[in-house]
Amino acid sequence: MMPGKWALVILLTLLCWAGCGFCGKVLVWPCDMSHWLNMKCILEELIERGHEVTVLTPQQTVLIDYRKTSAMKFEVVHMTEDKTEFKLDLVLNVLPPLPAWQSAVKLNDFFIELNGYFKLRCESVVYNQTLMKKLQETNYDVLITDPVMPCGELVAEVLAVPFVISLRGSVAGTMERHCGKLPAPLSYVPVHMTGLANRMTFLERVKNTMLSVFFNLWMDYNDFHFWKQFYSEALGRTTTLCETLGKADMWLIRTYWDFEYPQPYLPNFEFVGGLHCKPAKPLPKEMEEFVQSSGEDGVVVFSLGSIVPNLTDKKSNLIASALAQIPQKVLWRYKGKKPATLGANTQLYDWLPQNDLLGHPKTKAFITHGGINGIYEAIYHGVPMVGIPIFGDQSDNIAHMKAKGAALEVNFNTITSADLLRALRAVINDPFYKENVMRLSRIHHDQPVKPLDRAVFWIEFVMRHKGAKHLRAAVYNLPWFQYHSLDVIGFLLACVATAIFLVTKCCLFSCQKFGKTEKKKKRE
Repeated sequence: MMPGKWALVILLTLLCWAGCGFCGKVLVWPCDMSHWLNMKCILEELIERGHEVTVLTPQQTVLIDYRKTSAMKFEVVHMTEDKTEFKLDLVLNVLPPLPAWQSAVKLNDFFIELNGYFKLRCESVVYNQTLMKKLQETNYDVLITDPVMPCGELVAEVLAVPFVISLRGSVAGTMERHCGKLPAPLSYVPVHMTGLANRMTFLERVKNTMLSVFFNLWMDYNDFHFWKQFYSEALGRTTTLCETLGKADMWLIRTYWDFEYPQPYLPNFEFVGGLHCKPAKPLPKEMEEFVQSSGEDGVVVFSLGSIVPNLTDKKSNLIASALAQIPQKVLWRYKGKKPATLGANTQLYDWLPQNDLLGHPKTKAFITHGGINGIYEAIYHGVPMVGIPIFGDQSDNIAHMKAKGAALEVNFNTITSADLLRALRAVINDPFYKENVMRLSRIHHDQPVKPLDRAVFWIEFVMRHKGAKHLRAAVYNLPWFQYHSLDVIGFLLACVATAIFLVTKCCLFSCQKFGKTEKKKKRE
């Protein structure tokens, strides 16, 4: 028996060694909140495959729990001033009543403040010689970054490490389109976060074009004022945030064609939406009993995400009043004061196993703020939605679902009980919404490779080949006037103008000569 045991040990050792043949070291520059939940799935899969993962994280976090025992390594970045507080009151109460221009000014001030924090965090890493030396000596094979929190691309450049971007979409798509050079014909590709669909009227195309120009200028303005000098000093050469982002080896976009409108894309862009989605697991006993008590009517799942744990009394009461009027049981993630109008059919929870509830056969609808993670879980399990978007990309996400017939939208700022009740009854009772979301679900599941496996494959691909420069189009090396062929257009216009000038001159010369000849004949 002993030789057999030793043979088994040797076999297992060889298998482990073979399985880790391409194992490497991964450095991560994350963004907190829902962005982290999505990236965490990728990192856990990389660890499962034998890779060593190190996460650079600030001290103050919301969902990045670096104190918890984990297979991930965390390198905590200490900052002299750490202000990561998300201004929920600004989004919920300050901006809504203001005119559009005042709201835009306030929002811009908020982004300026955020950029100040981002820059401070970046300085705490790049100018920390001890930390940078430690990272340099570790010899990482790849860096994964979420560019919503700038600087990961700069760290990768300083360390001379290839990097992969994980992104849902930036403000108006400026990063992926303006910096990543993703083709976006404005005639049918709407600017992100405008709520426009891919079939636009003339006025909508005018709006789309104007917003694209505005946001590209806004990106350049922020780049110039916050990042250009800093990035240039750190790298020892003149550069910008946008130029540095454009050097990414792969862009992993957290959407797919079940959600996106068809559009052109480059070889170093991969769409991996829904990579976090999984089959539903059994619910906790008490929750399962509540769900089963709904009978044939089923249940509605309601969550506004982790950023909005509570609402004003007025808003919570009108929402509770609408929920009380439907026959379905409601599971509502809510940490605020219990609404006075809460019906017997509604149960409040501090936390919900959202994916497991959406995958339950009794779930009839999902009331959501429109976060991309929740939307993909609804698509994965085929649950129609009522969207109550609050900020960021949420309105755009719900607009996509509305355009595809899988959701209805209720305005958060002007919401009434009647509005919410009408939308809920429609998505629950009208088979149109269920049929459409099931169609999207079938598209999502009908892929040759799962989104998570595809994302991990491309990260490992970059690690194995020390980058993926062969996938980068020549557009990255072209100045803007060459990219838009303005030099060619100018040359051709000059040729046409020259030809017209010469033809005109010849005609005038001929006419003058003919006129002189005629006058001479008359005199004779």
